[in-house]
Amino acid sequence: MAGGRLTAAFAIRVRPRLWSELLLLVVCYGAYQLVRNLVPVDPATAAHRAREILEVEYSLHLDVEYDVNRVFAGHGWLATAGNYFYATMHFAATVAVMVWLYVRRPARYAVYRTLLFATTLLGLLGFWLFPLAPPRMLPGFTDTVAVFGTWGFYGSGPTASVTNQFAAMPSMHTAWSLWCAAAVIGVVRRRWAWLALLYPALTIVVIVGTANHFLLDAAGGVGALAGGALIAIPARELAWRLVPARPCATAAPLRDHPAGGSPPPSPPTGW
Repeated sequence: MAGGRLTAAFAIRVRPRLWSELLLLVVCYGAYQLVRNLVPVDPATAAHRAREILEVEYSLHLDVEYDVNRVFAGHGWLATAGNYFYATMHFAATVAVMVWLYVRRPARYAVYRTLLFATTLLGLLGFWLFPLAPPRMLPGFTDTVAVFGTWGFYGSGPTASVTNQFAAMPSMHTAWSLWCAAAVIGVVRRRWAWLALLYPALTIVVIVGTANHFLLDAAGGVGALAGGALIAIPARELAWRLVPARPCATAAPLRDHPAGGSPPPSPPTGW
């Protein structure tokens, strides 16, 4: 019974203020793009690291990038779809899941927002410490954006000059897609929710097929999300202890508690 009362208390439908969240998201995304593009890069070193990555993958029998890229390059419709998927879904799907959490699952929104920020911070650290050329910059690989003339923010198209082409390790496409899947699975808690894993799986195929990332970049994205969880969970627990709980007018009174006692307090929601 006590566990049920605590669950009810912490499931109160409260959400952070919309204007402050929008401002926070805009500032953080702007800072992400700014820092990402300010990473000091030596193209020769980045290309050398790309060849080293291929050698490591070859020794582990994971060097699938060339074969998958050949499949994409050999089918124009597949390459075009992959280019647009790579350029748009990275941002659109993440925003869609954040809006869904904020509107439909407000009690869980702050947890996953903090996880996303921590994951992205680790991604920026990886970009800074390990600038890496993508496969499309190596001989033999096909740059699908350049060959098929599609729009691609992170490719070699018209917008390539405004973004860091060597921010490949870890793959934030992988990390953010896994974050989307983790949010759906963690919140919905239905068997069908596991279908959300199809999104990061497809993302990995696309980032490899379009020659924008190595398979080990995707593994780095998994590591960034795992590291983000190690940062976000203790930070959330610390916030619960230090930030006073805010009363919620929408919370239904809890009737199942000992006479003369008080229901458990709700946690702070702005973190």
